[in-house]
Amino acid sequence: MNTNELYLKTIFCCMACDGDIAKEEVKLVNDITSKQELFKDIDVEAKINEYIASINAKGVLFLKQYLKELEVQELSTEVQMRIVDFAIQTIFADSQIEYSEVKFFKKIRSRLSLNDEQILTKHPDIEDFLLPDINIIEDPEWNNVVFENINLTGYGQR
Repeated sequence: MNTNELYLKTIFCCMACDGDIAKEEVKLVNDITSKQELFKDIDVEAKINEYIASINAKGVLFLKQYLKELEVQELSTEVQMRIVDFAIQTIFADSQIEYSEVKFFKKIRSRLSLNDEQILTKHPDIEDFLLPDINIIEDPEWNNVVFENINLTGYGQR
């Protein structure tokens, strides 16, 4: 998986980790992917719908596989910060921060080599996200969730 696909998968997993994909999160995906050159060579809608099919088939295993993929990557500080940025943007997109999203962010964070200061310099409002208050090894509680395909047409269009 190339870095840009890892970014997209990060966004998707942060959208789906609470068991719901809000329309604001879909709009964010469209806004980010249509405005950034990083995603120009990816059929974003097809890739997101591929992720949906996979998460519907595998459930929480899909999220675990993403975390494992993240763990084995050798990522620069810049790439790790971009992963954090995309995760934070996605979590805040629908203005409803669920504990499952914070917990998933902590799981992502535990697989990166960034320190708290590096993250807080850019995101000073997420200090609570960095507190070691959960067992990052435990599985998310996530049962019988099925997502619909996403159509990005019409989102973020001006």
